[in-house]
Amino acid sequence: MATASGGRQQRNKKDEDKTRGAYEERVVKIKRCAAVVKGGRRFSFAAMVVVGDKEGRVGWGYGKANEVPPSVEKAVKQATRNMIKVPIQEGTIPHQIKGRCGAARVMLVPAGPGTGVIAGDAVRAVCEAAGIRDILTKSMGSNNSVLLVKATLQALQELRTQQEIEVLRGVSLS
Repeated sequence: MATASGGRQQRNKKDEDKTRGAYEERVVKIKRCAAVVKGGRRFSFAAMVVVGDKEGRVGWGYGKANEVPPSVEKAVKQATRNMIKVPIQEGTIPHQIKGRCGAARVMLVPAGPGTGVIAGDAVRAVCEAAGIRDILTKSMGSNNSVLLVKATLQALQELRTQQEIEVLRGVSLS
């Protein structure tokens, strides 16, 4: 019985590695924390990672460990579990939207083809991982990269296409 469950776990791990290979990982921030103990300082690390498939799925994760690679692995694992679907139309978002997390506010504006991603590091990581090619952004308030990533994802989660709005309202907008 133990071998059957062990084999099942190995299959799931292999499947997980295959799906993980399809995602692009971007390490947004690595923080180092020092705890003072009797023998000196003990360091731990926290990693903020954005993961996306460049086709409208994106997620973020935050992992902590005593070394950098395990903290990044934990963050990637969490990010792949917490992915959201973003509606993308012709390489940009369907409409302007604002997102907020704590003191960080982000405004996302659709842009014409060829504009590129006009954004800071944290917001750029989310947009590029989601597959958005043309967008204008403005971040206001806090410049904390963790809050900016959360605010950007909160805004992207609220996006709706014209077809979704028509179905929700029960009218034709064309």
